[in-house]
Amino acid sequence: MDKVYSFVADKQDVRLDKYACQKYPELSRTQVQKLIGEGYITVNDRMTKAGHKLNLGDRVNITIPAAPPPLSPEALPLDIVYEDNDLLVIDKPAGLTIHPAPGHPSHTLVNAILSYLPSLRDTGSSLRPGIVHRLDKDTSGLIVVAKNSQAQANLVSQFKAHSVVKAYLVLVKGHLTPDSGLIEAPIGRDPRNRKRMAVVAEGREARTQYQVIDYIGNYTLLEVRPETGRTHQIRVHLSAIGYPVVGDTTYGVRSPHLSRQFIHASRLGFKLPSTSEYAEFTSDLPPDLAQVLKDIA
Repeated sequence: MDKVYSFVADKQDVRLDKYACQKYPELSRTQVQKLIGEGYITVNDRMTKAGHKLNLGDRVNITIPAAPPPLSPEALPLDIVYEDNDLLVIDKPAGLTIHPAPGHPSHTLVNAILSYLPSLRDTGSSLRPGIVHRLDKDTSGLIVVAKNSQAQANLVSQFKAHSVVKAYLVLVKGHLTPDSGLIEAPIGRDPRNRKRMAVVAEGREARTQYQVIDYIGNYTLLEVRPETGRTHQIRVHLSAIGYPVVGDTTYGVRSPHLSRQFIHASRLGFKLPSTSEYAEFTSDLPPDLAQVLKDIA
């Protein structure tokens, strides 16, 4: 179960992260800052920053989410597009969570990979072995997984340098113009709902390129290339400019044609860790998304 702490500030003009550590010495400064960033620590029921200065009488609530159970291998089907000694490129189906988390303790991509490759348990985080980037549960398409620590470090550095090509096919409501562009808007936790992200002034830098592929009825099919990797970036950015993603019940618009968001990771390109040779992989639209395009034509 989650642990919940609550206290009323009896000091004035002290940093939230520092004061929380004073109140609960078992929590490290790094742990507290991570909890604040993820919205698990609020002041007067509002999310804020680690450096927020408390006032006398402020009520601070701290929620520490329960740790997921230990990872176990599960023999789930994997669509492996490419494999070498360093990595796997997998075509992930919609509905599959990448790694265990509260609410999703098993039946994840990591559980499936551990069954296929038991040695992966020793690569990277104990709960996210081999994982170097993510796709939302209901986003289908290509994801790369490292098979050893050296490959993982190499791939992580490529993602940090924004040199990895990540392209998504996305359907939005309305006719998006101009037919190509760059969306630049900072993204952070929605101050009204910690489970959502939003364009907020104090958020982290985020940039998303798009190119129109086709106008279909009252919809636009796009190729979208996020330059940064913020949580829910594509969905938040497109919603913010008035062109919500079809089927996205959190930021977009519901669709009678689709029970999940129309986002598919269709292209993924990077340098192979062992040779530095650039390799690019592609994935066709899955049947459910291809059928939507037929339905709206």
